[in-house]
Amino acid sequence: MPTNESIKVRAVDPDDFKAWLPLWEGYNTFYGRTGSTALADTITSSTWARFFNPMEPIFALVAEQDNELLGVAHYLFHRSTSLIGPVCYLQDLFTVPKARCQGIGNRLIEAVIVQARLAGAERLYWHTQESNDVARHLYNKIAKHVGFIVYSLEVGPLT
Repeated sequence: MPTNESIKVRAVDPDDFKAWLPLWEGYNTFYGRTGSTALADTITSSTWARFFNPMEPIFALVAEQDNELLGVAHYLFHRSTSLIGPVCYLQDLFTVPKARCQGIGNRLIEAVIVQARLAGAERLYWHTQESNDVARHLYNKIAKHVGFIVYSLEVGPLT
């Protein structure tokens, strides 16, 4: 079992792809994107490339112990109509099942908070499924649930 002190959180590196991919696939599987509903490989490769493109406002952190990646956090910055400074959205947070409830998710969120502060962000927010009780237990210790319900619509390009 990992100990909080032995976990290193760092920015993802281009050489991490092979170790990052199972985390990405685990995250997507957790949210039902597997088999016939799996994300296209082009989405995965585009997402990976964006982490290293200085023109993109999307970033990735990984939690590592003994050269093994145990968790990942993807976050991005955007503007808001209710704040002057940027807002940070923690889009994806995932820890491998064997390392859950060991403080890795908390360490990743703390690292995103640092990055948000460094970028001058005025707010950090994220979403999770209502049924994600384990994650919500952690999130309720860190942030305030503000009661919003999320609606989503896939619009696609104009044809």
